[in-house]
Amino acid sequence: MSDTFCDPTQKQTQMPQRFSTMEVKRKDLRDTMMKDRPPMKHSEPQPNVMKPGFYLVSTPIGNLRDITFRALDVLSSVDIIICEDTRVTGKLMNAYGFKKKMQVYNDHSTDHQRENLIIAVKTGKSVAVLSDAGTPLVSDPGYKLVRDAVAGGVYITSVPGPNAALPALQLSGLPTDQFSFLGFLPPKTTARQAALKKWEAAPGSLIIYETGPRLIDSLQDMRIALGDRQAAVVRELTKMYEEVQRGTLSDLIVHYTKVGAPKGEIVVTLGCAVAELISTESIEKQILSALKSMSVRDAAEMVSQATGKPRKTIYTLALKIASDKK
Repeated sequence: MSDTFCDPTQKQTQMPQRFSTMEVKRKDLRDTMMKDRPPMKHSEPQPNVMKPGFYLVSTPIGNLRDITFRALDVLSSVDIIICEDTRVTGKLMNAYGFKKKMQVYNDHSTDHQRENLIIAVKTGKSVAVLSDAGTPLVSDPGYKLVRDAVAGGVYITSVPGPNAALPALQLSGLPTDQFSFLGFLPPKTTARQAALKKWEAAPGSLIIYETGPRLIDSLQDMRIALGDRQAAVVRELTKMYEEVQRGTLSDLIVHYTKVGAPKGEIVVTLGCAVAELISTESIEKQILSALKSMSVRDAAEMVSQATGKPRKTIYTLALKIASDKK
């Protein structure tokens, strides 16, 4: 079926709350990182001198050692940190020994809040923009703030780093030369299938964020809308129990129906569309072969999964073939 990867050798330095509850020895971590940090040249600005502007800072999605030196510089030096949840970001800051003024900024933030932040930058403040984990703005709040900041002519820069989408694509075993990122799909079946249909002919792999409770329903909708493609379900990225399940969508549906919905945040990657058109003659041959050892019902189910054709259509054809054999 699929490959499962769990790395028990990873140290348990994981992101708090949404991604992990593991504690980090902040002094050991900070000392280790600062020891390996390259010395700054005299011509470089000191860490506590920050140009006024917005700094879009990526933070670890699971393993705290994935933070970058530049991110540590920014977080230790900015005047204000805005984030989705001060409790989550507070744990991150405590892990690195930083104490900073934090403000909540999320999808419910108002135009007035954005205006005040832009005014703060225009009056000389530096502001770090964080999501709970990963890269800000990618399936997380921040787009409207950046849009308004661009319109206001203020300085904006990215401090790149951890994200879930690209590592999931790397681990999937699917083509990486072209890909499209779909983010989170709609929660309801009809809307989800309609959204997927728009990507039916897209070249390259597809990357989708999903939650555990919705995973099986989403995989079924992907198969209906896009056919039985090769796929991978990646979860617990960068953590001790990182896991990758690979196979066709049908394989994955069978697997998760058996073991139950997984926990944690999930990335689903899908291979590109199968260009080959399956002829009626080919389908009939598959049905005839399956009927040698299966009932009509089971044969129809197997051929439907193998071809991506509607089960009802295959079942009707299988009934006709079985009747003609008598």
